[in-house]
Amino acid sequence: MDQRIFHGDITPNDLAQALVAEFNHGNLRAQILGQSDNIAVQIGTRPGAASGGQIALAVTIQKVADGILVQIGQQDWLGTAASLGQTTIAALMNPWTLLGRLDDIAQDVENLQLTEKVWQVIDEATRAAGATHQLSARLSRMVCEYCGTANPVGEGSCIACGAPLGRSQPIACPNCGFVVNPGEAKCPNCGRLL
Repeated sequence: MDQRIFHGDITPNDLAQALVAEFNHGNLRAQILGQSDNIAVQIGTRPGAASGGQIALAVTIQKVADGILVQIGQQDWLGTAASLGQTTIAALMNPWTLLGRLDDIAQDVENLQLTEKVWQVIDEATRAAGATHQLSARLSRMVCEYCGTANPVGEGSCIACGAPLGRSQPIACPNCGFVVNPGEAKCPNCGRLL
């Protein structure tokens, strides 16, 4: 399961609507399950689709502090693999059958790229809403333990009382937006080197 965090003014419903608008046409069907702060979007092949094999994918969107958490489950591609296998067997028996299965082949190749397309739509929708992997303004502040003053991340001491702020100032992974401690070499969420 792949997951990313986007910080900014975006709701799970905003992103769910963008996914349905993009994927609820042609051979694909998209539907929203849940409401408010925890939504799932199911994307799959319409029953009785004219071409290609069956495919299914679930996207879970949750509200988190100052943003959303997006998780994409493993893509069910067995129907696509079966369709490609059927095309291969038919081509081995009679190469001319490939001409009649061109639509199936094109749809199967498109279905295999569904996860990447979903991430593209998510990135475009979050960017349009002003959400990014960068920490939000609220999370980019350190509160002094002694006087309660908000200080910019990176300050060594409190701008009001001069007390040391410590070493635990947060940063965000540039790949997935997960909040990590500055001393970590790898993101605990996506495993990318920081």
